[in-house]
Amino acid sequence: MSAVIVPDGATRDPRAWDKLVHVLYALHLLSWLSAGIFSIVAMAINYWKRWEAPTDFYRSHFRWLSRSFWFTLIALVVTAPLWLLFVFPGYVAWSLIGLWYLYRFVKGWWFFFERRAMPWPEI
Repeated sequence: MSAVIVPDGATRDPRAWDKLVHVLYALHLLSWLSAGIFSIVAMAINYWKRWEAPTDFYRSHFRWLSRSFWFTLIALVVTAPLWLLFVFPGYVAWSLIGLWYLYRFVKGWWFFFERRAMPWPEI
């Protein structure tokens, strides 16, 4: 059963990788209900399996997932002092970050359903 959800490096079955990416997106979106614990679990799986992804299509989604997580975490840490000033600025900042987080994962999952690779950032 676990080989279907978390494919080993030898398998190139796209259905197994599709299930894994769907599970990762679902965990990130459900992290709202777990205070971020599901995102940490998803990131552990992401870093464990990302180097074994069979194509650039899957690698782009693994990269999108990890960048979305880390950018969100950085934004939450940077804006945390706003809670010390007053409750309202912290609430507004974290609400906007939460909406951005939701947008990133919904967009990624939507692109995955459409079988589109995520764009690579220009450096």
